Amino acid sequence: MISTLLSFIGCKTAYQNECTQKSIYDFELKKIDGKPFHTSELKGKVLVFVNVASKCGFTPQYAELQKFYETYKDKGLVILGFPANNFLWQEPGDNASIAQFCSTKYNVTFPMFEKISVKGKDCHPIYQFLTQKKHNGFLDCPIKWNFQKIIVDRNGKVVKSISPSQSIWETENKQFIEKLLSAE
Repeated sequence: MISTLLSFIGCKTAYQNECTQKSIYDFELKKIDGKPFHTSELKGKVLVFVNVASKCGFTPQYAELQKFYETYKDKGLVILGFPANNFLWQEPGDNASIAQFCSTKYNVTFPMFEKISVKGKDCHPIYQFLTQKKHNGFLDCPIKWNFQKIIVDRNGKVVKSISPSQSIWETENKQFIEKLLSAE
């Protein structure tokens, strides 16, 4: 509880599992159904990492993320959803209930992963990598709230963070991602 509060107000804490991966393509993850997934399968794709929650004011963004995924997946886009309970306990469910919620309420077909922590001392190593320049070599982008979107280009470089309150469909964001998708 104390580490969550310290993390919430911006204090630095020591990580339980420090990120040691050198590339976005070095991670072993678990999908929401428990099956293993290696990020090397994502090489050459434009990636949108999103920390999600089912009881947040931004939860309706699932629908627009799904539509964006359907629109651009054949051009090389992958949206990756990571349920997290870091902000006012807005993701209380377990993996099975989260998967059911996403499927029945929003028809989510983009890859969903097991519930993790996206900040604080129990921050998952993939989010340490995504949010800290000392790990990813390109950009610091701490997670501010649920539904923050972190963009990774086809070369595995963290290139942009989109605010939780911003739609992925906003012209600037859509054009930025389209430009990444058109790059070979």
